Amino acid sequence: MITKEKKQSVILENATHEGDTGSPEVQIAILTERIRQLTEHLKQHPKDVHSRHGMYKMVGKRRRLLDYLTKTDIERYRAIIAKLGIRK
Repeated sequence: MITKEKKQSVILENATHEGDTGSPEVQIAILTERIRQLTEHLKQHPKDVHSRHGMYKMVGKRRRLLDYLTKTDIERYRAIIAKLGIRK
């Protein structure tokens, strides 16, 4: 689980304006952090199927947000991908 302090720092790093908590960039960054933490958890607990299912749902949600950002503003999409290092 992501701590309150970590979530606030992720929001501040990716906010597009003051008080921004709901832009696609912020949502993608929060989901990415949660996915990274769950990935580490699943390396230690490979049989935790319930957490794996939740992680797959988060990956799908992040994918949909990235698709939305691609359709609306490709430059913002490229910036968030580069910033978070999602694509290889």
